Amino acid sequence: MSGPFLLHLLRHGAPKLTGRMLGRTDSPVTAEGLVACFARVKPLSFKQIVCSDLRRSQAIADAIGRERGLAPTTDARWRELDFGDWDGLATAEIEAAALQRFWDDPDGAPPPGGERWSDLVARITDAIEDLTPETSLIVTHGGAIRAALKSLCGFGSRELWAFDLPYAALITLRIWPDRTAQIVALQTDPVS
Repeated sequence: MSGPFLLHLLRHGAPKLTGRMLGRTDSPVTAEGLVACFARVKPLSFKQIVCSDLRRSQAIADAIGRERGLAPTTDARWRELDFGDWDGLATAEIEAAALQRFWDDPDGAPPPGGERWSDLVARITDAIEDLTPETSLIVTHGGAIRAALKSLCGFGSRELWAFDLPYAALITLRIWPDRTAQIVALQTDPVS
């Protein structure tokens, strides 16, 4: 690779199911969520689109791709953290102490039958390594974006959870040849 490239990380729009632990649970995106993502990427230029294999990401990538004349690539490694037995549940349905242990230490106290934080970081790191080094849009999930920031910027847990990543949030990173990165832009304000 000869020089740096931009990586736009877009969190999918609002899904039809909200207030739940949506990892592998495949909820479609709302029409409003799709509109918000379109508005967010309107000023961007990119040469490739990659998305997770879940509908809430794929629908957005497909729609943006149709408008831009780009065929999105689906990569399951960009999925959200697998919440195991908690997947699809509202937080009120999960034993409070177990949920708090997970929030305090997502690697040491993963959800029952779920994925460890370090496993998510490893698969996102692999997905980043396999990207063609050109300006790219990745349509993915909040946990996957945090894992990318961990992998590329080296942020610790406190820093990662300080980022507000609402639906349709966009983080733009400049990726250097050694696969380190710097944040170029962070857009989390409501899209009008």
